[in-house]
Amino acid sequence: MPAYEAPLRDIRFVLNEVLQIDKFSNLPGFADATPDVVDAILEEAAKFCSSELQPLNQPGDEEGCHFDDGKVTTPKGFKEAYDKFAEAGWIGLPCDPAYGGQGLPKVINFAVEEMVCSANLSFGMYPGLSNGAYNALYLHGTEDQKKLYLPKLVSGKWSGTMCLTEPQCGTDLGLIKTRAEPQADGSYHITGTKIFISAGEHDLTENIVHLVLARLADAPAGIRGISLFVCPKFLPDAAGNIGARNKLVCGAIEKKMGIKASATCVMNFDGARAWLVGQKHKGMSAMFTMMNFARLAVGIQGLGVAEAAYQGAVTYAKERLQMRSLGGVKAPDKPADPIVVHPDVRRMLLTQRSITEACRALAYWAGIELDIAAHHPEAERRQAADDLVALLTPIVKAYLTDHGSLAANLGVQVFGGHGYIRDWGMEQLIRDARITEIYEGTNGIQALDLVGRKLSVGTGRLLRRFFHPVTAYLETATANPALAEFALPLMKAVAKLQQATAWLAQAGLRDPEEAGAAAHDYLRLFALVALGYMWCRMAEVALSRQESEEHAFYQAKLAGARFFMTKVIPETNLLFTTMTSGKNAMMAVPDDYF
Repeated sequence: MPAYEAPLRDIRFVLNEVLQIDKFSNLPGFADATPDVVDAILEEAAKFCSSELQPLNQPGDEEGCHFDDGKVTTPKGFKEAYDKFAEAGWIGLPCDPAYGGQGLPKVINFAVEEMVCSANLSFGMYPGLSNGAYNALYLHGTEDQKKLYLPKLVSGKWSGTMCLTEPQCGTDLGLIKTRAEPQADGSYHITGTKIFISAGEHDLTENIVHLVLARLADAPAGIRGISLFVCPKFLPDAAGNIGARNKLVCGAIEKKMGIKASATCVMNFDGARAWLVGQKHKGMSAMFTMMNFARLAVGIQGLGVAEAAYQGAVTYAKERLQMRSLGGVKAPDKPADPIVVHPDVRRMLLTQRSITEACRALAYWAGIELDIAAHHPEAERRQAADDLVALLTPIVKAYLTDHGSLAANLGVQVFGGHGYIRDWGMEQLIRDARITEIYEGTNGIQALDLVGRKLSVGTGRLLRRFFHPVTAYLETATANPALAEFALPLMKAVAKLQQATAWLAQAGLRDPEEAGAAAHDYLRLFALVALGYMWCRMAEVALSRQESEEHAFYQAKLAGARFFMTKVIPETNLLFTTMTSGKNAMMAVPDDYF
């Protein structure tokens, strides 16, 4: 398996120099996140990921999870690593100190999650699901529910899941059949089957807290009739001590393409005792809290895989000797030149790296806006941040995971035949990355969410949260001659995005199928503009610090920005052409053609 080394300097560059998180020291959590504290957190996370998690990644994939009569055992070493992870406080990093968390900014947690996902995506699924359950209960649970469940989730003693999908429904949750029956004591009995439940059963924690979507007998049809319930594996008493086993069981685990060390379970609820979270028939609003956090987290998973793929590929490219450079011999003391000298290999490596670095900046920008939305003293600023996160969420989820798969495939291609061999570990990255484009709403659904929901909010209010700061930035950037080579291509791409948005608004109003047909290309176009904006900001910082002792580091940033602006962002022209070509090329085709 390729060795992984956390890109700490790149992470610090985004956090400290581009986003300048020290400017937010007046917000809760940020006051404690001094540069020294953040550095210490990042260093320790990097050590843990490289020493504890990465060595388990390939063996965990080889062994997978074991299922025996309702019980699931994780691969060798996972339980010990999880205990260390929980004991070190990593699960509670962004959680409220009132429940045992550290209360640190979510953007710092994003950086830690990236490292975990690069080192061992399967492992990261377990605490990741717990964090999602924490968020849903923290925002929608009763005080008693929060008091009972949150400290256990934060400590890692208990873990969490989200139980949505059923055999007959995935994206269309209005088809849910799992039913909830009210009991005299205020609890409910849940009956039904859920599938594809990540971390639904395992041996890492003493209890598992399931958040379950179900339907009451008097519920209206569709998603407006769904309620959310908390349903623990073992029934706790008021003090949080576990008691009798609840009436739920894992019926099977899936045999999957990737993330094999993450248990993906069929969960059978047979009159399992549960408690309502939030209001009756309003479960989707509460579950979307969990899902939106999860979608950002899945975007981070794509980022993590992309970074791991690049590191593996670039190491190999510098060592593998094949042929001589087209420009003349580069290694005269060796029988051939390293493949890093060849144009096509450089194309692949630069594609991986330039997009990955921009994706990191975009994801962390969304993370800091999450913190602002939660903690800023001014309501208007909180709303603006919340709007921007809502707009960026489908973009982060879809584009970063698409890139994770692309980067993993490019990594295998750099390795050539060796990349196809399991011993090298690169093919696992492809298999692991593939699910990120599917779960938490397929990337096609993310595109529909962007064009069908986000663009229409407040007559374009969410869009203005992006366009206004970007256009304001460009007004200044284009006046700086040193930035022109980066700002001018971005300006052209922004103009294309604005044209595309206007076209989409008109065509989509006339015909929803036009919006649906254009959605994929529009999301990618939007993503490339957002990534270009991040590269412009990164280039601006790099230009201002070229004379520092880290000259080579900043020159590398400028090289990445140049490649992106020259070779990647021009794709916006193609995307604009294809999305505005209309729906007929796909929708006018008769069904019996397929």
